[in-house]
Amino acid sequence: MTSLFHLVFFFLSLCIWSTSTSAGEHPLAWKSYLIRYWNKEVNTTNAIPNFLLSKASPLSAADSASFSKLAAQNVLSFHLPAFCASANLLCFPDLASNITSYRQDAIINYRPRFLYVKTYGNHKGSTATGDSVKKRVEPGTFFRVSMLKKGEVMAIPEMKDDMPKRSFLPRTMLSKLPLSTLELKKFFRVEDNSTMEAIIVKSLSECERAPSQSETKRCVGSAEDMIDFAVLVLGRNVAVRSTENVNGSKQNIMIGSVKEIDSGEEMQQAVSCHQSLFPYLLYYCHSVPNVQVYEVDMLDLNSKAKINHGVAICHMNTSDWSPSHEAFLALGSGPGRIEVCHWIYENDMTWTVAN
Repeated sequence: MTSLFHLVFFFLSLCIWSTSTSAGEHPLAWKSYLIRYWNKEVNTTNAIPNFLLSKASPLSAADSASFSKLAAQNVLSFHLPAFCASANLLCFPDLASNITSYRQDAIINYRPRFLYVKTYGNHKGSTATGDSVKKRVEPGTFFRVSMLKKGEVMAIPEMKDDMPKRSFLPRTMLSKLPLSTLELKKFFRVEDNSTMEAIIVKSLSECERAPSQSETKRCVGSAEDMIDFAVLVLGRNVAVRSTENVNGSKQNIMIGSVKEIDSGEEMQQAVSCHQSLFPYLLYYCHSVPNVQVYEVDMLDLNSKAKINHGVAICHMNTSDWSPSHEAFLALGSGPGRIEVCHWIYENDMTWTVAN
């Protein structure tokens, strides 16, 4: 039924393409569709935030219909340059790409930020000393709730997203793409032992990894799938937040006003979504129980002017974390003895029950 609906959707969009409306944007473009999807699935008066809306597919309805037809015929990979350019994908470095400024070594050695914050990022068996870990962990990566106090001065880590810019795929098109590493390599014309192979293998291995204790996880390649997962875990009355910008990165700031997000639940739950490096925009989303989320104004240390509006998430129960977790080595404690907080970085986001 869903596939039939979208086929009708594409057919109608082609039929009325010439009747486009304001600002040159077709009324059935993917951003407009995503707004309607949000309004239908999310039970809140809040509009879909721009940071999520901006990740919608840039494909026109005509291009979506054309590429979907090619995908159904299993020949879309033969039109990969046009598809990647139109859909804002990362087809690099095995194809001639316009992403020339992005360092290949940074791509190969990238480390998903979410590895810092749960037990599966603990580097079990590591022989690294506390001092070496402290040097590796950027100042301000982890902190305590007590530091989120007006007038407090604290270091802020690098919050800038240094991954290449990509967009979500429409769910109807995503469902037509292969899921396995081997099939994806074939689809994206990926050579063995190439940078793109390392990207695909690394991200898919995290997606396919068994969830850790108390974790519910899902990798999503469309905005609709992300919304659905958040609603599945938290219910339809949800809100999504992200840090406003990257101002204050790698410097000391002063904490301004602090707002605790109260969901009305004693044991608050959140869904955090962290960007993965992949040909299309892919997020690793997981439910995190027993957390507290804060909105924080960041002030310039000298002028005291507001420079950023940050979102922080604090894990209130760390009893199942490894003693070798970087957070404990950086903060000087152990599992279950302290809570651990971290910022939501650029292009990452956290979902909570709307307050």
